[in-house]
Amino acid sequence: MRICVVGLGYVGLSNAVILAQHNDVVAVDTDPGRVASVSQRESPLGDPELAWFLANEDLRLTATMDLAAAAQGAHYILIATPTDYDPASNCFDTSSVEHVICSARAMNPDAAIVIRSTIPVGFVEHIRAQLNTQQVLFSPEFLRESHALKDSLHPSRIVVGERSSRARTFANLLCEGARSTNIPVLLTNPREAEAIKLFSNAYLAMRVAFFNELDSFALARGMNSRQIIEGVGHDPRIGDHYNNPSFGYGGYCLPKDTRQLLASYSEVPQNMIRAIVEANRTRMDFLADRISALAPGTVGIHRLVMKAGSDNYRHSPVLDIMSRLRDRGIEMLVHEPLLSEDRFMGARVIEDFAAFKELSDVIIANRVTAALADVADKVFTRDIFGED
Repeated sequence: MRICVVGLGYVGLSNAVILAQHNDVVAVDTDPGRVASVSQRESPLGDPELAWFLANEDLRLTATMDLAAAAQGAHYILIATPTDYDPASNCFDTSSVEHVICSARAMNPDAAIVIRSTIPVGFVEHIRAQLNTQQVLFSPEFLRESHALKDSLHPSRIVVGERSSRARTFANLLCEGARSTNIPVLLTNPREAEAIKLFSNAYLAMRVAFFNELDSFALARGMNSRQIIEGVGHDPRIGDHYNNPSFGYGGYCLPKDTRQLLASYSEVPQNMIRAIVEANRTRMDFLADRISALAPGTVGIHRLVMKAGSDNYRHSPVLDIMSRLRDRGIEMLVHEPLLSEDRFMGARVIEDFAAFKELSDVIIANRVTAALADVADKVFTRDIFGED
């Protein structure tokens, strides 16, 4: 089967790779660097397993910037382009998805167009009516950053927002490319599939926010957060997973998806979804106040990335902490190997790690590493369990 995948981010590239084990896949991106890397069987992303898979597996995969050529003859066209949240419209910016749909329909009107990008509830029904087509469907992804290929090979579930033979065929293609067996497959209505994605991420954000607020309570009262969390987690209904406090939930998905879900509640009574969104701001305000109370001359920022193994600091909660400290007039230094500039958000970037540690009065770290052990007395973190 011939498959076209548009977008070579974590979602698109992982999808392209697993499908290319058994199908002819042409991946499309507007970034010539990404296209060149994939063509050379190198990963342009920070996912070690993905890099190994590209270099070592026998894949029927090509990459190009030519959408027309890629779409020609494709049975399925997958869209994995960004849908950032737009505060002005209070909604996802779906323009890139809409552009690809319109282009793909013109180039190959018979192909099934499967949206893998996150979209608002009701988007598929809207675009079908607007373009007078039934060729568009949605299949949400549930991939973690820096573990995208692993989660594609071992999916928790496969959801396709259409109850049809072509939806079943697409689900089977994903199952065929996976390494796990007996994967739960759900064929749902379009809006239900869209809601599954948003509510899944809202629940994860809620869990992060819950343990962060538990930690804020313990920190304010001089209590041991770890003891409380361990005691709570022994209840099998709660469990001891996804419970490590942090500076806040961040990354590309959770902040924008919770805001989109809140916007979707405009005519539905709710309290919890708004609280999830607002909890992140409250947590960051609280931690910035705690850091300021230490009266540091200079605060060192150890890494901007949200979690271990990531090469992406976009929407990291560390950035929000930095903004709050900057507003308080606190001098900051940054140690982040991913940065090439001399300054970042007004803070001086220090490449020499030893100098960074010596110059910092307080070092804040969303996640602690062994490299900070010799300056543990300087470190401010809420990383209790040493894991993401």
